[in-house]
Amino acid sequence: MRGRKWYRSLVVISIVCLLAACAASPDASDRERGDELIVAIGSEPDAGFDPTQGWGRYGSPLFQSTLLKRDEQLRIVNDLATKYRVSEDGLQWEVELRDDVKFSDGQPLTAMDVVYTFQTAAASGSSIDLTNMENVQERDGAVVFTLKKPQSTFLYQLVATGIVPKHAHSDKYASEPIGSGPFLLRQWDRGQQLIVEANPLYYGERPIFNKLTFLFLNEDAAFAAAKAGEVDMAYIPSAFSRQSVEGMHLIALQTVDNRGIAFPYVKSGEVTEEGFPIGNDVTADSSIRKAVNVTINRQALVDGILEGHGTPAYSAVDGLPWWNPETVIQDGDAEEAKRILAAGGWSDSDGDGIVEKDGLKAEFSLLYPAGDATRQSLALATADMALQAGIEIHVDGKSWDELESAMHANAVLFGWGSHDPLELYALHASENGGVEYYNTGYYGNPAVDDWMAKALEATTEEEAMSYWKKAQWDGETGFSALGDAPWAWLVNIEHLYLVRDDLDTGSPHIQPHGHGWPVTDNIAQWKWTE
Repeated sequence: MRGRKWYRSLVVISIVCLLAACAASPDASDRERGDELIVAIGSEPDAGFDPTQGWGRYGSPLFQSTLLKRDEQLRIVNDLATKYRVSEDGLQWEVELRDDVKFSDGQPLTAMDVVYTFQTAAASGSSIDLTNMENVQERDGAVVFTLKKPQSTFLYQLVATGIVPKHAHSDKYASEPIGSGPFLLRQWDRGQQLIVEANPLYYGERPIFNKLTFLFLNEDAAFAAAKAGEVDMAYIPSAFSRQSVEGMHLIALQTVDNRGIAFPYVKSGEVTEEGFPIGNDVTADSSIRKAVNVTINRQALVDGILEGHGTPAYSAVDGLPWWNPETVIQDGDAEEAKRILAAGGWSDSDGDGIVEKDGLKAEFSLLYPAGDATRQSLALATADMALQAGIEIHVDGKSWDELESAMHANAVLFGWGSHDPLELYALHASENGGVEYYNTGYYGNPAVDDWMAKALEATTEEEAMSYWKKAQWDGETGFSALGDAPWAWLVNIEHLYLVRDDLDTGSPHIQPHGHGWPVTDNIAQWKWTE
């Protein structure tokens, strides 16, 4: 207890010093409502603010504009684009642009800036996957993308990629961005704060706040700053959600920021090119995976670990337009899990409470990133629930380096959640077996691959959605728990923010994985209440 008190005192002292040294405005508790906000809501991006390097993939790029964007209902609407057309064969995408947009340095935004942005992003080797783009060129003031093969999800590259100016893109751009978005970067003190101001040349709906100061604080420090009245808005973990803060209220945003268990899908015996083991003889049995899915009480995880701030998860895309709601299963049923195991040939022949099959005990390891208290709690609770059905799960925290060498032969508790259905392909396509952190268990199903191929080849979003849903469950098979169950999805974690009582943050849409920056997507709606 003495160490904890000392740590909290140090946190408070560091906040006071930070604000005194870096913030040019009075405390939130003392100043009147004006056109400035101080917030602790965004994790500092190590790589800076360059969209060609991945900035803005999980939320508004803030300083840049995109060709398309999503509205409150996640529908695709125009931003820089006035309209777009897809050829009948799905290989060409033509985007027409507004002619009234200027970058923050006063130079006009043209089709050549869009061409340059996508060419640079494709060559960057970053998280932006443009490998299917054959070329991009300007044609009569429009931008024409030519693909190697049809890809319905290319639409989301147009939503997520902020446009940079060809004339002002350099090695310094990530720390000195010039864009056509609603804000300008004025000051970045690495490890401490980011100060932005409203862009007077912005063409869209302008926020009423002329200045935002983002403080880069850890969760304990952000909560302490909120209690001290130093910030107008702060992201907090669920552990602090029951503590009231004078002058502030809690908002809980629905998300697809999920946590789930990836099972090794194949039997042991193979190794990766690096020599890492692949497969697990226990989890390769479908009755084990299905039994774990059925015995988990997801609502109990939400209530007990997330303090009620979350929802049960049954896929990586719950609630999104391409989710198949038929995949929701009845869970928390250890007796049904026992029946599934018995039907699969598993029984407790030696009476030790753990079922076995052909001399193989139903036990395996569940790994999670060490230091992540939420994932640790979820893993331990899942192990307790699975034990009721006769499955023993050994929970172990590992560094990410250790996880990389062990994740193909052991179950791993991951976190995902994107506004791009291509994530479903990344997680479940057989060709992605062992690719980075995606299909770590080497899952593969020809029928699922076929449905997802049809989804990618579709020329309309509506057609693609029907195929994504069938890949999850088509009545006979799929990658959901009703089908092959290569994952046991656990919870969707609500993003929690303490907000000043007189600050209205509008109606944010379902948030993706990662807290902080996505909440600024609707910043033009933020306002003081009457």
